[in-house]
Amino acid sequence: MSYIYLGNLSWVEAREVIRGLDFVILPTGSFEQHGPHLPLLTDSIRAEEISRRLAEKAGEVGLNVGLLPTLKYGVSEHHMNFPGTITIRPEIYIGFIEDIGASLARHGVRRLAIVNFHGGNNSPLQVASSIIRSRHGLRTYIIPWTRYAREYIVEYLKPHESWGHACEHETSMIMALAPDLVKRDKIARPNLAKRPEIDTFLYFNEFTDTGGLGDPLRADPEKAKIIIDKANEKIAKLMLEIARSDRW
Repeated sequence: MSYIYLGNLSWVEAREVIRGLDFVILPTGSFEQHGPHLPLLTDSIRAEEISRRLAEKAGEVGLNVGLLPTLKYGVSEHHMNFPGTITIRPEIYIGFIEDIGASLARHGVRRLAIVNFHGGNNSPLQVASSIIRSRHGLRTYIIPWTRYAREYIVEYLKPHESWGHACEHETSMIMALAPDLVKRDKIARPNLAKRPEIDTFLYFNEFTDTGGLGDPLRADPEKAKIIIDKANEKIAKLMLEIARSDRW
């Protein structure tokens, strides 16, 4: 194993290694609807499995990395009209992330990388990261994984213009990472309503009948594996660049 899973260590072992880590990685996901064919834990499955592979890739490029357990709940109010979704209030989520960062700072961690797999978490994470840096001095980096994978998703899956949730991308990922959890007989294209061109808060059921976007019928697990590898390689190299820089 080319990384350290911090949850398996004793405090004595953690004391020996934690200050020497280049990064501690916190994967963040959600517990929310992903259409009729994907599990509620879709984002968290992606967060856990892909972040583990990212930690391995970071080790391969020469980084010392510690991996935290995945945070499996997120800010998901926009999905709450679909049963099963659990949402955390943004202010609670921000405080929770701050407390994780503050704890790591007290133990001498040098950098925290939050690898996020749910869009609803992005804004609260940005707020939390600024608080962690300003109050606790810990350099914190938000890595929205799909942003770094986007060029490869477009290249290999050629998704529908509305992709982004329970779509060809996320369906491909779960087919690759947890195939037994995909209900293949329930995969269907959503019927989408036009959304306003000005920003406003909308619940997902206001514009999609299935809770999904894109075209999950075009999912391909083999292409997902390529996308994961390429995106993780890109991110690992960026992390190495940060670790080698005195500025960041």
